[in-house]
Order: sequence, then C-alpha cells, then structure tokens
Amino acid sequence: MSDVPFEDDVPQALRDTVDAALHRVIDPELAMDIVDVGLVHGVALRGDQLQVRVTMTSAACPVTDVIVEDIERELDAVVPPELFIRVDVVWDPPWSPERMSETARSFMGW
Repeated sequence: MSDVPFEDDVPQALRDTVDAALHRVIDPELAMDIVDVGLVHGVALRGDQLQVRVTMTSAACPVTDVIVEDIERELDAVVPPELFIRVDVVWDPPWSPERMSETARSFMGW
C-alpha cells in the first residue's frame, strides 16, 4: 500500500505510476525519498492537470527548487503526455517528524 495520499479522482493505474515516481525523488539533505520523509501532502487529478502538493521540512529549506524540479522530471517521464503537472509547495499543515514513515524514523534513530 502507498503512503502517498491520493484523492479519489486519481485512477489506480495512475496512482501506481505516480507513487513509484515520487519514491524516486530524494531529499538531498536527508538522503531519503520525499514520501518517507513525509513531504507529500496529496495528489489530485483536476481535468488535464495532475496536482501534487508538497511541503518542506522548513520554510528556509535550501533545496526546495531541487526537490520540485525532481518531482516534475520524474512525473514528466511517466505520466501520460496529455497531463499537465503542477507542483504546489504548501505550508499548512506544517511538516513535523510525525509525518515521517517508520522506515525514515528508524533511519534517523528516532
């Protein structure tokens, strides 16, 4: 089962593809994928737009642009070409360590 929060409008086949792509995006500061770190708030399909909402561990995150570009690149390589990819960085709710997967918490020694 995926840890990516998908809205109901995303078909299962697209969920599987997007889930795998997001797991390939690595937070360079933590050397873990953004799903395990808990940065992905949600994925929705709005007409011809695939919307991905992500957060960062802090508003001062120096690698925000890198992560967003990596998300766009990974998704662009696997989603149908008729879908426009939109990545929104959101701050509400804020990131907290509780958003991390058990794997990530274990890796961090928490």
